[in-house]
Amino acid sequence: MPLNRRAFIAASSALALSSLAGRARAEALSPDTTLIVADQSELIRNLLDATGASRSLPFRLELPNFAGGPAILEAIRAGALDIAYVGDVPPIQARASGTLLPIIATFTREVAQYRLVSRPGLVVEKLSDLRGLKLSYVEGSGRQVYLIEALNRGGVALDQVELVPLRVADLPDAVRSGAVDVAVLQEPHVTRLKNQIGATPVLDPEERRLLPATSYIYARPEVLADPQKSAAIAAFLPAFIRAAGWSNDHAADWGKFYYTNFQGISPEDTRAILDAQSPLVFQTSAEATPHHQKLIDILYQAGALAERFDAAGSFSDQFDPVVLSNR
Repeated sequence: MPLNRRAFIAASSALALSSLAGRARAEALSPDTTLIVADQSELIRNLLDATGASRSLPFRLELPNFAGGPAILEAIRAGALDIAYVGDVPPIQARASGTLLPIIATFTREVAQYRLVSRPGLVVEKLSDLRGLKLSYVEGSGRQVYLIEALNRGGVALDQVELVPLRVADLPDAVRSGAVDVAVLQEPHVTRLKNQIGATPVLDPEERRLLPATSYIYARPEVLADPQKSAAIAAFLPAFIRAAGWSNDHAADWGKFYYTNFQGISPEDTRAILDAQSPLVFQTSAEATPHHQKLIDILYQAGALAERFDAAGSFSDQFDPVVLSNR
């Protein structure tokens, strides 16, 4: 989709104003201020609850839960959200469509949490074996770029596979029913489908080295230009970062709280999930920019973007000091 330059310039102007809001953050934060943060899989809610941080925030926090980046983008465009926890592709797709939603925080795991999972009865040994298969993902999400990179590493062209875009909620059933050969999934669905029906993650070790599991917090520029909202973000991010650090240091406690008690995964499967994870690491805008540029380039080269752009323009460094002092 061509870049809507008028919308992009307007958003860029609002982003410039956000630097003034950052300097106004010393103003007292009103307890009546409400910050609406899009959550996914209720990760943020559970991190804050597990550490008790949600009880000490000096503002009202709302955490509506969403299934995937496209639905979040629609809500944030409508002004129903202030900031959002999203995967690695939604900020790129938003910017490509003319909506600049600056990234204010980045967190990543060295090992991806996405897995390529094949239907029962099909075992994919090598990424090159994806050629000729029916592959499912979610358009405009991190699953899309993960699949494209898997095909790149396997030497498989996009026109050598059948791509089936689905909603996040439909992916597990598509694998279970055999409607697709391979889908890009996350836990707990990877472990559940493996145990329930014998679905198999792709066996190629290269699949574990495709891309890190990168996620972003992005914001409406108007929110960053609001002193009270900006102050609320500056209070929210430390709580989130410290809670994530707690989950790194207390993996067993976190696994029991989130995977076993909340998601209903067995203790044995919870241990398998935790063993496959690497720690959550928060990055500044400068640290996160090179990988973001790689994602942009992958999508552009695959024809998923009409225009290649500079990743640095997707970030705000307004909250970098908050990241540095709390990670």
